[in-house]
Amino acid sequence: MQKITIIGSGFAGLTAVQELRKRDTASEITLISPKAEFVYAPSLIWVPTGLRSGDDCIIPLEPFFARHNVKHVAASVTGLKDAGRTVVTDKGEIANDGLIIGSGGRFIKKLPGIEHALTLCEGVEAAKRIRDRIADMKGGTIAFGFGGNPNEQVAVRGGPMFELLFGVDTFLRKQKRRDAFTLKFFSPAPKPGIRMGERAYESLFKDMAKRGIEVASIGVKMARFEADRIVTEEKEIPADLILFMPGLTGPAWLAGSGLPISPGGMIEADSYTQVKGHERVYVAGDSGSFPGPDWAPKQAHMADLQASAAAVNLLEAFQGRPPVKTFRWELICIVDTYNKGVLVFRNEQRCLVMPSSRLVHWSKRFFEGHYLRAFRNR
Repeated sequence: MQKITIIGSGFAGLTAVQELRKRDTASEITLISPKAEFVYAPSLIWVPTGLRSGDDCIIPLEPFFARHNVKHVAASVTGLKDAGRTVVTDKGEIANDGLIIGSGGRFIKKLPGIEHALTLCEGVEAAKRIRDRIADMKGGTIAFGFGGNPNEQVAVRGGPMFELLFGVDTFLRKQKRRDAFTLKFFSPAPKPGIRMGERAYESLFKDMAKRGIEVASIGVKMARFEADRIVTEEKEIPADLILFMPGLTGPAWLAGSGLPISPGGMIEADSYTQVKGHERVYVAGDSGSFPGPDWAPKQAHMADLQASAAAVNLLEAFQGRPPVKTFRWELICIVDTYNKGVLVFRNEQRCLVMPSSRLVHWSKRFFEGHYLRAFRNR
C-alpha cells in the first residue's frame, strides 16, 4: 500500500484528495493542516458587508475526511527531510511514498508599519475586524490597496481588494452613509488589475471614477504605513482605516527544506506540477512557481487545476510511468460589487469581460453553494 501525504486543507489539498480517491481507493492518504477545516476564501469579501458571517466561510472537514478515508493530522509543517519523503511537523515526522504540497503561500509583511493595515485574505478573523471597524466608523477615509512580490510578478492577489472596495462602496450607499466617507485606492503597481486584461483594467477605473472613489496613488513605491496614513516615496495619504493585501511568497518552512526555490520564494515546479529534481513530490496552488504567461493568476481555480494534475501524475509515478497531465492557464474572476458582478475570463487565446449585472453576482453565490456541497455534512 502506497502512503501519500498532502500538505494543506485548502483548495489544492482537498482537490488532490478528491482526484486521488476517484482513481485510487487503496492508498493510505494523510493530510496535514493545523485544523480539520476549510476556509472558503472567495466569500471573505462578503463578511465586512454582512452578506456572510465569518462562520459561513468555515467548513468542518471531519465528514469529508471520513467519506474519503483520509487521516487528518492537526499539525503545522516545519520542514522536509529525505528529499521530501519525510514531512517534519510540530507534532512529529510523517513518512510518505508520494507528497503533494498544497499549503498555500503567505503574505509578505516586510513593509514598516504593516501592523497598521488589515488584510482581508488572512482569514475569517481579519474579515470580521474589517466589518467591525467599518461598523464603528461614523465617517472618514478608508484606503484600499494591494502590493506584489517584486521577484515573482504573478504572486499578487488584487481581485479581492477591488471586490472589497466596490462592495464597501455599495454597502455604504445602501446604508445611506456613503457621503460621510472618502474611499481611496492605492497600489505600487503601474497598472493594477492589468492581469485581467486591458478592457477589464479600464472598466475597473471607470467604475471607480463613477463611484467617486479617489485613485490616491498608483505606480509609486510605498515607504511605510502609519496609524493614520500611507507614506509613499512621493506623498502621504491620510486614512482612518487602511485595508491592504501584500504580495505573496512561499511558506516559511521552505527554508532548509532542500526544495528548489524561485527568486520570489516559491517552490519551483514544471508544467506537470512536479517539483524540480524531486521524485514523487508535487506542488499545487499559491506556494508553487510554474512556467506560464506573465498574467498567470494566483487563484482558487488554478489551485484546483494544478492539484488535479498533481494527483494524476503522482499515481502514474507509482506505476513507473512518466507524467501525463498538465494544466491549462485560465483566469476566471467575478469582480463582485455586493449586488452586481463583472465576469472576467482570460486564457492564452482570448480575454473576455461580461458587463456588470445582478445575474453575475447571483452566479457567484450559486457557485459557492455548489462548490461547498462536496465538503459539507451529509
